[in-house]
Amino acid sequence: MPILNEEHHLAAAVGSVLAQDYPGPVEVAIAIGPGTDRTHEVAEALAAADDRVLVVENPTGRTPDGLNAAIAASTHDIVVRMDGHGALSEGYIRRAAEILQETGAANVGGLMLAEGLGDLQQAVAVAMRSPLGIGAAKFHTGGAAGPAETVYLGVFRREWLDRVGGYDPSFSRAQDWELNHRIREAGGLVWFDPSLTVTYRPRSTWRDLARQFYTTGQWRRQVMRRHPETASARYLAPPAAVLVLAAGIVGGFLWRPLWTLPSGYAVAVVVGGLWIARAERPGVMTRMPAVLATMHLTWGAGFLRGTNARG
Repeated sequence: MPILNEEHHLAAAVGSVLAQDYPGPVEVAIAIGPGTDRTHEVAEALAAADDRVLVVENPTGRTPDGLNAAIAASTHDIVVRMDGHGALSEGYIRRAAEILQETGAANVGGLMLAEGLGDLQQAVAVAMRSPLGIGAAKFHTGGAAGPAETVYLGVFRREWLDRVGGYDPSFSRAQDWELNHRIREAGGLVWFDPSLTVTYRPRSTWRDLARQFYTTGQWRRQVMRRHPETASARYLAPPAAVLVLAAGIVGGFLWRPLWTLPSGYAVAVVVGGLWIARAERPGVMTRMPAVLATMHLTWGAGFLRGTNARG
């Protein structure tokens, strides 16, 4: 578990691991970065209360560094990737280990079960579970069990992590996708199974949502820079939308019919947003169009901006 400023969620996340019914030994390696809240104190208290919990220092605070540090500190042949704001479903580890044996996969994973508390957080959760919001990846929207490009978090055979060199520290984001790509390139199988679910709490403010998707877009471009063969319509759609909308808005001052581009997009997110949130409470429905637009356009803008990372 790579952790940074998770004071309010860490105990529940660790508790969801320790409560698993896995028949073998379990250890929880928490790699903690230099945060600004009481996360370190919470982690130390958890370790003092249960000797299965190990606290590992992550001086950089970066996710890939924390993951690699926690993996290095752990000892077992199966490695379960976990975050500090998630919760494993009942039987998750036991079932994942069974699927590893049944399929021979290098990594197995399931659904990122996004669930919100307030209206905005729930609107983001609904958008993340819909192809209209974040694309059609199985770990967001579900589907039949089978091979996949990537899965949420993941349960790995340690031998495969060792074989491909673990997480690439040059990727501050998108490190899971990039690792799974290298596993598949090396001949390993990445397997999705919808029976495996991990509860995920989305961002709860507009600012945090925009920052998350902007940086995700930036790092997705970095993945494509490193691995050009991964380019796809799904990942090129948001930056293309930003360019088309910008051209429509600016060009409309010269030729008014171009304004149909941004107005058409606005109609699409309003109608689509109200449709996917039709079963939700009114506060969620009214926020959905703006949530969709924020996710699409900040992701696309981040992709166009890219990062300064090289390698």
